[in-house]
Amino acid sequence: MARYFEDTEVGDVYELDGRYEVTEAEVKEFAEKYDPQPFHLDEEAARDSIFGSLAASGWHTASMCMRLLVDGFLEPETSMGARGVDELRWKRPVHPGDTLRVEVEVLDKRESESRPEVGHVRMETRGYNQDDELVIRWEGLGMQRRREAGE
Repeated sequence: MARYFEDTEVGDVYELDGRYEVTEAEVKEFAEKYDPQPFHLDEEAARDSIFGSLAASGWHTASMCMRLLVDGFLEPETSMGARGVDELRWKRPVHPGDTLRVEVEVLDKRESESRPEVGHVRMETRGYNQDDELVIRWEGLGMQRRREAGE
């Protein structure tokens, strides 16, 4: 059943079922294309870095967690995109072999003043590794469809 703006309550926490397994090949492929720093591309350089071993780009970590969010939480019927992201923080490095999961907490919501079909929802998205260590967090400024009168 679709989750509309009216179904979302401040304080709701959603622990998503999906998991994302981080592979060395994908870490290097992403880095090569978008963030070609040595500690994302080369094991030897990574060993000599503050990460101690090959580490995923923070942007890659955000992308993997976004995939989990799209697959397990955002609904095509009611998700209307986002106005932006606040307070993006990479808390721990993500390494090949890690398995990521995501949870979402509703922080605030308000009706749109200019578009009656839209509700604004501020949510904190948190990504964890297989040891339940926080690896990333951000506040998304999502837009969620409102129910039409009579629904």
